[in-house]
Amino acid sequence: MLDLVISNVRIAGRDGPLDIGIKDGKIAVIDTGILSEAPREDMCGCLAFGGFIDSHIHLDKACILDRCMICEGTLQEAVRETAKAKAAFTVEDVYARAARVVESAIVNGTTAMRTFVEIDPRAGFRSFEAIKEIKRTYGWAIDIQICAFAQEGLTNEPETASMLEQALADGADLIGGCPYTDPDPKTHIGWIFDLAERHGVDVDFHLDFDLNPAGSAIADVIAETQRRGYRGRVAIGHATKLSAMLKATAAEIAVRLADAGIAVTVLPATDMFLLGRDRDHLVPRGIAPALLLSERGVTVTAATNNVLNPFTPYGDASLGRIANLLANAAQLSRDEDISATFDMVTSNAARVMQRAYALDTGAVADIVVLDAADPLSAIREIRHPIAGWKNGVQTFSRPRPRLLYPAEEIQPK
Repeated sequence: MLDLVISNVRIAGRDGPLDIGIKDGKIAVIDTGILSEAPREDMCGCLAFGGFIDSHIHLDKACILDRCMICEGTLQEAVRETAKAKAAFTVEDVYARAARVVESAIVNGTTAMRTFVEIDPRAGFRSFEAIKEIKRTYGWAIDIQICAFAQEGLTNEPETASMLEQALADGADLIGGCPYTDPDPKTHIGWIFDLAERHGVDVDFHLDFDLNPAGSAIADVIAETQRRGYRGRVAIGHATKLSAMLKATAAEIAVRLADAGIAVTVLPATDMFLLGRDRDHLVPRGIAPALLLSERGVTVTAATNNVLNPFTPYGDASLGRIANLLANAAQLSRDEDISATFDMVTSNAARVMQRAYALDTGAVADIVVLDAADPLSAIREIRHPIAGWKNGVQTFSRPRPRLLYPAEEIQPK
């Protein structure tokens, strides 16, 4: 009675190899040696999991290196150059660039993402309309949350608030703010929460994006989260100030974040590129202390952020690569720490996006198979996906590479 059997896979935390039987888009059974006349895909002992989840990406401003200058490599320059470029964005332009990144994300094993979309007088609703169409067009392969985002402030440009309100009424899934670009960060945070409450949506801030430990906005976000009963519905991205604080101070803030149920997203590719530009030696990594936060109960995710623009002039939407970069930069080596890093781009990110995730009987059959034995080798070796399914329907195939030996007598024994 099955529709498909994905056979001979390994699943983290279970003895294997195992078969996964799929019926009507859901996992009907997970067992050894499933007997069925349904079509069968042999995965040769590779790792099956629910796919990578990208909790923080900017599809609207991806792939614009050809229209921006990078002279300083600073955050201020990136904001300035992107603001100039987005005034000329068209719906067709944004769609084409976003599609390029989404397709790369799919074949790199991503099954869901949260994308920020800038909405303000310069961008208008052009990027928003394009990303809504991307969400619809690629829904067969990937689930996309759209975060209506105020990149350039609110109190300095109040008309942006009414535009965000309109976007939330017209299909945006949540609201995002950027207090560090606003002359009144505290009021900015309050306005974003007001919008979230009116529309019953989650909140995701870009926050504390520098290496000066003073002036953190985290306390204001914690206070608003607790006052409004928003536990489990708030995330903050970057939070690089934490990397410039004494460990004891950062640990104290981590406990408060955990108590408030606020998630933290670290963005190693962008943060390492933009920060520390004022140093001529011993340049800091500038990445929030992911492991310290995680050990104190914070839900921590790692994500792409930007691809091929002034914020991050490289990238391929591979979360396996991002997780490996984070592990390197954070000097992680223990198995349990590498495993935690895998969780940051999978189950933790799913939790932030309010998604069910585990491969269990009855779950939606969103499945990716990695050419890896386990999560540890997946991250240590940046092992590539070889196949993926959404709702039990295959979405991509990326066959394992095969060496073409010139003669039988020199093949390895």
